[in-house]
Amino acid sequence: MTTATAQGNALTAEDVLKHWQGHRALTRRTIQAFPEDKLFSFSVGGMRPFSQLAWEFIKMAVPIVEGVASGHWEEYAGPKPTNKAELLAVWDRQTREINERFPAIPAHRFAEIDKAFGQWEGSGMQTIQYAVDNEIHHRGQGYVYLRALGIEPPHFWER
Repeated sequence: MTTATAQGNALTAEDVLKHWQGHRALTRRTIQAFPEDKLFSFSVGGMRPFSQLAWEFIKMAVPIVEGVASGHWEEYAGPKPTNKAELLAVWDRQTREINERFPAIPAHRFAEIDKAFGQWEGSGMQTIQYAVDNEIHHRGQGYVYLRALGIEPPHFWER
């Protein structure tokens, strides 16, 4: 295999950002699919309501981009949304912030080992992948909730 071929098969930072934002767009549509009253209250089997899961994603998203970029790990400290409109507004603001800040991550930081939020040790890329995997996992819970409510969730392949 030539170097050019190997490089052609590697994901770029731009590819990773596009992949993550595709999942974020799908999660946003999942949030939108919930009736206002069920978003903050409905759960199955003792799991958290979907609003709490979305809040978990919010608390991690931009702080992960900042942490991977700089090595400084601070959890999101904004006010917790109390309704769907507030939740979507924070989501949309973070989507813009991720798009603005992600390209500023130095290339070497994707491979450097760090301890995100003093808890998770891994490379910058592994930490970003954790955020995406966590969102996919919990969005699956949201899909179960929507189906239990008789609502068709967004098609998972439309990212």
